[in-house]
Amino acid sequence: MSTPATPPRSLAEALRTRDDASLAALLRSRPDLITPVPTDLTQLATRAGTRGSVVRALERLDRFALQTAEALAVASDPASYDELLALMAGDRRDPAVVHALPRALTALREQALVWGADDRLRLVRTARELLAPSPQHPSPTGLGPTVAEATAGMSPGRIQEIVTAAGLPSTHDPVSAVASLTKLFTARRRMKTLLAGAPEESLEVLNRLVWGPPYGQVTADPAPWLRWLIDRGLLLPTAPGTVVLPREVALHLRAGRAHRETEPVAPAVEAKATHRPQVVDTTAAGQAYTALATVEELLKDWDEGGPAVMRAGGLSVRDLKRTAVALDVAEPVAAFWVELAYAAGLLASDGDADERYAATPAYDEWLDQPAAQRWARLAEAWLTATRTSGLVGGRDAKDRTLSALGPGLDRSAAPEVRHRALGLLAGLPEGASPAAESVLARLRWERPVRGAGGGQRSTGGAGSTAGSAEGAGSGAGASAGAQGDDDLRSRLARWTLGEAEMLGVTGRGALSRQGRALLGLESVGAGDGANPSDPSVSSPDPSGPGDKLPVHHHRPPTHADPLSSAEQAAASAAAARILAPLLPEPLDHVLLQADLTAVAPGPLERPLADMLDVLADVESKGGATVYRFTPGSVRRALDAGRSASDLHDFLTAHSRTPVPQPLAYLIDDVARRHGHLRIGAASAYVRCDDDAVLSEILADKRSAGLRLRRLAPTVLAAQADPAALLDGLRAMGFAPAAESAEGDVVITRAHARRTPPRTAPDPVPDGPPTPDTTLLSAAIRAIRAGDRASTTPLKTTTPPNGELPRTSSAETLATVQAAVLTGTTLWIGYVNAEGAASQRVIAPIRVEGGFVTAYDHTADEVRTYPLHRVTGVAELAED
Repeated sequence: MSTPATPPRSLAEALRTRDDASLAALLRSRPDLITPVPTDLTQLATRAGTRGSVVRALERLDRFALQTAEALAVASDPASYDELLALMAGDRRDPAVVHALPRALTALREQALVWGADDRLRLVRTARELLAPSPQHPSPTGLGPTVAEATAGMSPGRIQEIVTAAGLPSTHDPVSAVASLTKLFTARRRMKTLLAGAPEESLEVLNRLVWGPPYGQVTADPAPWLRWLIDRGLLLPTAPGTVVLPREVALHLRAGRAHRETEPVAPAVEAKATHRPQVVDTTAAGQAYTALATVEELLKDWDEGGPAVMRAGGLSVRDLKRTAVALDVAEPVAAFWVELAYAAGLLASDGDADERYAATPAYDEWLDQPAAQRWARLAEAWLTATRTSGLVGGRDAKDRTLSALGPGLDRSAAPEVRHRALGLLAGLPEGASPAAESVLARLRWERPVRGAGGGQRSTGGAGSTAGSAEGAGSGAGASAGAQGDDDLRSRLARWTLGEAEMLGVTGRGALSRQGRALLGLESVGAGDGANPSDPSVSSPDPSGPGDKLPVHHHRPPTHADPLSSAEQAAASAAAARILAPLLPEPLDHVLLQADLTAVAPGPLERPLADMLDVLADVESKGGATVYRFTPGSVRRALDAGRSASDLHDFLTAHSRTPVPQPLAYLIDDVARRHGHLRIGAASAYVRCDDDAVLSEILADKRSAGLRLRRLAPTVLAAQADPAALLDGLRAMGFAPAAESAEGDVVITRAHARRTPPRTAPDPVPDGPPTPDTTLLSAAIRAIRAGDRASTTPLKTTTPPNGELPRTSSAETLATVQAAVLTGTTLWIGYVNAEGAASQRVIAPIRVEGGFVTAYDHTADEVRTYPLHRVTGVAELAED
């Protein structure tokens, strides 16, 4: 590996050696560094070393890069590449580690977490503080302090006793004694000789402490095998009753390795099963159709006003259960569909005093779109949403239950995890479904929980006991191991795989073609309307070069990162075009049967479906929907203003089979009795031309609750309201109709309740957004110009403490005018109208009317500045 001619002395100097492409890569991967844009590279380096920024950068490292940073934290400062390689590869020089370490070190350098040449590698100070071992925060490596650190508070006499017991010659000062002891512990052969004379119990204690935690407890009178270790410095006291295994001793026992297991290679995503791509696509299309039907059913159920909004926000547990029963799904699945409709902007609260959930006006627009476009909108909303339905039913930090549509469900990592999980599926051969555990293992390697790298996170502390006779070593070798499935990213990945299947992004566990397009991994020609289930699409005959297939291009599936808004819109449109030919065409007919049912053998056209929803009740759903006609459903259609002849004509026009006689009789019978009784507001009254019918009502005991009395032979008065009177008489088997004050029949249709216009909820970002190319270019120009202004030698005296230059108005004007004539570049201090001070590097072009027009190197454009806002000027040296 190459070493620069002049080694940098700080991170800022290391950043100055980078080209623009390298700086752009750093700012793209760590966008918090340009929020706001730093004035120069020194400020950029300072910001890159702040605790919050370093923590975010560490959390974005893969497991091996994080292990490399952890090894640098326990290495000397600065460390050489050979020392780092020894810590990572051990004495046996693992070939995989040797091969992968340059890549990991390059990644750390690109992230500005490591700087310096190969012979002087330095970990950023904040990262070292986070990863280095301490009694309060054990190192993920399980290593303890060095001999020098552990003996810092020890008396010189005690250090000399340890040196003598270890078989070393005494020294004249504690510094040389510690150096002599350190040299012994780092010499493999000498340490092997020293440990060869150790009691077996002593070796057992060392073996229990070697992988961490390195701390243990001893009594005031330790056992002989513990005394043997303490006397020779193999265990050093850190507090009364507490000892620690020095880092150098642990590394000798570990054969030089900082981690028990290094993971230089990402675990492979294993294919569990392989299906034909056509089967995957058609299965996914079937799931997509079901998803559309489910969302429509959900919002249709809430069409007249959905459940009430709880005081704390969200859907109550009872209402979620009712929704699950209505959709015939489990409660977690119901929560997913509710959250999906909300994320797509189809559902919101109405904002009224009696606040309830209802469909938005966007839902009506969504219904008018083709099915493939409706699916694309749902899929895009799911892919980019930060709201996570899997959390519903859990508890927040204040031990409050998380409810569907309520607060606290946003997880910023969700979109990135969804993209990455689906991207791993895209990396498999087409039609291959992965083993879920292999996907989770890969994601844990790519973004490990900090502290779990290599499985060396200490779960114990100084409370572990280090003597077998006194409770020796119980739990001293415990470690957390690989992080379990409780971490958020693993749960998000599990939910992603299940939700993608329900939504139709995957089919039989494999990524569908429309799923690839949704990720932006496949582009489709505008004329690609062929059905991929056709064998000619996916199984071209190599011997037939003249065959013309739909044009679709696969992008490399290794970078399924979240797309920009414009890119995602284009990807969603491509996915819709691929899905469209796979979805069934809406039908304009049903099959009427003699048992008062109608069978819809597929999806129905919207007007037909809407009319059937009024005229009949849905009895069962699936590949075909079964509707049942009942007196109540027919009366509902009559109440909506339809006549018996209208219903007969409708059924005749849309049935592929003749209208059964029982159904015709049912319609005529209900229509004959419909409206025979009329109900209006008195409080309420009933009138009928047939006084015998009214006498029958009065004689019926079930009418007692209505408190009826006869006002005239054909009129009854009631103390119940008209709605209650309607329901009561219908329950008794009559078919009354409501009438207005003018005596006309009131036509009742289902009232579609809509919220005011609402926008879909905005995702909660995980830190600042990734800057685009334009912003990066402008930021780098500004940083370079500011750095030039702060580092270029000046002809005048440099202002103290980096303050803005100060000159009088006359000096400022004279210097600027001279610069116009000579073409000199100036460094100016400038205060804008808001009072914000900044430094600028300008090349003046002209001065007139109290303004200077100049080319601003900081902004890379020509600007005009009022001279009275220029605090001072300084000429830059010609070199």
